[in-house]
Amino acid sequence: MTHILVADDHPLFREALRGALTPHFTEAKILEADSLDSMMAVMEQHHEIDLVLLDLNMPGGEYFNGLITLKEAFPDTPVAVVSASEGIEVIAQVMSLGAQGFIPKSSATKDIADAIVRVQNGESWVPEDKKADLAAVNEELSSLLKRFRELTPKQIQVLSFLRSGLMNKQIAHEMNVTEATIKAHISAILRKLEINTRTQAVLLMDKLQLS
Repeated sequence: MTHILVADDHPLFREALRGALTPHFTEAKILEADSLDSMMAVMEQHHEIDLVLLDLNMPGGEYFNGLITLKEAFPDTPVAVVSASEGIEVIAQVMSLGAQGFIPKSSATKDIADAIVRVQNGESWVPEDKKADLAAVNEELSSLLKRFRELTPKQIQVLSFLRSGLMNKQIAHEMNVTEATIKAHISAILRKLEINTRTQAVLLMDKLQLS
C-alpha cells in the first residue's frame, strides 16, 4: 500500500487534494499535517511513508525551512512541493534543496496524479512549460542558490525575522535564545551568503521571491 503525507495548513486544500488523489490511488493511505511540527511528528510515527506532498508556507515551514528540515531528517523520502508560488527562482531553489518534484497548486488533477506517479518511480517532475526556463537559470542565480543552501534551518528562521523588520533583541525573544546567539547566526548568514549587511540579505530573499 502506498502511504502519502499531505502537509499543508489549509484544510480545504488538503481535502481537495485528498479528493483528487483518491480516484487515482485507490489503495493509498493518505495522512495529513498542517505545520512543520505536525509533519515531523507524523513522519516519526509512520516510517512507511512513500511520498510527502509539501506546501512551502505552512507554519514553521516558511522560507524553505520545511523542505530543508524534512530532507535533513528523512533524506530518502521523496518530496514533491505543491505550491502557489510558481516563479522559476522558487522552482530552482526547491529542486536544488532536494525535492523530486514541483507541482503548482493550479495544476489539473490529472497532472498532479501523473507527477506523483513519476516522483514515486524515482523521476523528477516539473511542469512542461517550466523546463526550458529552469534550464536557463543563469550562473549568478545558480551560485546564489548554492550559497543559500548552506544555511541551517535556524539561520533561515533568523532571515525570515530580519525580513519582517525585527531587531536582534526581538528575534531573540521570538526564538527563545540570547541576543548573542542571534548575532552569531547573522554573522554566519552574512559569511555564507558572501554579503556584508542584513539589508543585502533581505534583498537576496526578495530576489529569490521568498515571500
